[in-house]
Amino acid sequence: MNKKDIANIRNQFKLNSRYMKIREIFNVYVKKESGEIYHQISQPFEMLEQEAQELFLTNFKKVLTGNLDAKLFELKFRRDVDESTQMILFNGLHAPSTEEWKENMLRIVEKMFAQTKYEFDTVVTFIRGEYQKATRKRDLESEEGGDDEVYSSQFVLCSLNKTDQPKKALLFDYIEKEFKSNNAVDPIINLAAPLNGFLFPAFNDNAADVNHILYNGGKVNQPSETFIVDVLQCEEIITAIEEKDTFDQILKIVVGDEVDSKVISNVYEEIDKMVQENQENEESEPPTLDSKDIERILEVSGVENVNTDKVEHAFKSVVYDEKHEIKASSVIPKSIKIETKIANVTINPKDLKNIKYITFNGKRCLLLEVDEEVVVEGFRLETESL
Repeated sequence: MNKKDIANIRNQFKLNSRYMKIREIFNVYVKKESGEIYHQISQPFEMLEQEAQELFLTNFKKVLTGNLDAKLFELKFRRDVDESTQMILFNGLHAPSTEEWKENMLRIVEKMFAQTKYEFDTVVTFIRGEYQKATRKRDLESEEGGDDEVYSSQFVLCSLNKTDQPKKALLFDYIEKEFKSNNAVDPIINLAAPLNGFLFPAFNDNAADVNHILYNGGKVNQPSETFIVDVLQCEEIITAIEEKDTFDQILKIVVGDEVDSKVISNVYEEIDKMVQENQENEESEPPTLDSKDIERILEVSGVENVNTDKVEHAFKSVVYDEKHEIKASSVIPKSIKIETKIANVTINPKDLKNIKYITFNGKRCLLLEVDEEVVVEGFRLETESL
């Protein structure tokens, strides 16, 4: 799934959506440490009070919020797995009765708490519904397309949320006109920050892909290996930060520990071109980098003494799977921070070529090229020619 696919679905989680129909919601309250189910209830989503619907819809949006390969991950189901989660979800999705739907979802809950115990009570929420999207925009002349031609697919979404104990507080009673302590003991379900979650199936090219699932790891760059492998029974993943670290290690082996700032800037610029060209073509797959791509990028970026053997050796020494390709979008940092004892400088990767590390009068200096006046505390700094 790409960002646009995810955004299209996320935006439909709203009251009275034209293109999304949530048929039923199934909540399972699980006790801490023991992992035992304390309570469960399934009901039509429309039977909930409007305020409760809005709270849950916000929670469902959270499950589909985050950057790909950092918080959201498209996972591939493993093959040849007994009682696979993939089949449980598929059967639950198409279950003809609510009881069969609940039975399948409870099997997922059982997998969630088979090995993992929490220090707080949790609530697992499942919904199943139908998502629609127009196959093409309406042609005003022929009046074809639009809502007359839609693709439709059923889906299951799951959100795992922690519960918090209410904090003691002092309240003011408007009727009695007196101050009272808050004696509430009911746990609060934290719908604002799901611990884990997923959407099944994944959606690619306006079609449901039952061989993949969209997983939310809860925290950025901290996906749960247990949840991915044991609960969802999917193949292991590599986060964006791990991809970036892999690329950096390959560069250090090929280039060395010291490098001109302009070279690094050129490297990021070349990779950014690949990403931008891909974004202009919505139908193409996200660009990836193998050893040949890295060799080409280093050559055009001005790295000396680059050859195929050197790059392949570096690639094989860092990457476990020789067939693995690094996602280009994971390699480019959002910003680069240069830390010194005197000051910290944060710049855009494209502007790295404007930084020079020089020696002047026997002292090491960081030279920053700017094209405007520098103002400090309201004063323009005087320029000095070296």
